[in-house]
Amino acid sequence: MRKKIVAGNWKMNNDLAETKSLINGIQSEIENLELNNTRVIVSPSYVNLSLALELTSSNKIEVASQNMHQAKSGAFTGEVSADMLKSLGIKSVIIGHSERRQYFNETDALLAEKMDAIIANNLEAIFCFGELLEDRKSDNHFNVVESQLKNALFHLKAEDFSSIVLAYEPVWAIGTGETASPEQAQEMHAFIRKTIAEKYNQEVADSISILYGGSVKPANAVEIFSKEDVDGGLIGGASLKPADFAAIIKAI
Repeated sequence: MRKKIVAGNWKMNNDLAETKSLINGIQSEIENLELNNTRVIVSPSYVNLSLALELTSSNKIEVASQNMHQAKSGAFTGEVSADMLKSLGIKSVIIGHSERRQYFNETDALLAEKMDAIIANNLEAIFCFGELLEDRKSDNHFNVVESQLKNALFHLKAEDFSSIVLAYEPVWAIGTGETASPEQAQEMHAFIRKTIAEKYNQEVADSISILYGGSVKPANAVEIFSKEDVDGGLIGGASLKPADFAAIIKAI
């Protein structure tokens, strides 16, 4: 049975004190919640990873990094390697986020290298992908998503997918005024699972968790999470408010 996951991507937000307050707030909100098959993950900035790990060492919350460089070490100012993250105790890494693709020009080819490094270091990847507004309006969204999956992931072995969580981001529905319906989310998630089954097998497709990253909020979480192929969410802004994040966790 594949895991349900609610992951909070905090992006470039929260100083040390704010990180502590947010984690404590989330813990207070969910301390009496029976999570069953659900994983809760938070992803602070690099500088607050150690604090987050310290604060979550004995509870229900996991900590992930927002990114990772593909090289083991070297002259890459400002970057962080797998060994550095592992030395802290980090086990999961978000890669391929739409903001990394848009603002830092991360390509599918680069992400394929990062995936290789993640797998080689026995880390878990939360791999993000999704189409832009123009792709959706031109009815090219399925082709774009299929291409992103094939270019970055389909050189991997079937067994490698046990270390991968997928996070579908309809970029066109994030901060654009456009709205993605739960039915549209399910349609794409089903397509993603079908694409993986065609490349590998149905067992791999059925076992991988696929998260939805299109502006999930307390008001729409229940309906989105009720869809058959939606296994949780990668949450942005709502994960910065303990009550909202907890409400989304409860919705799953």
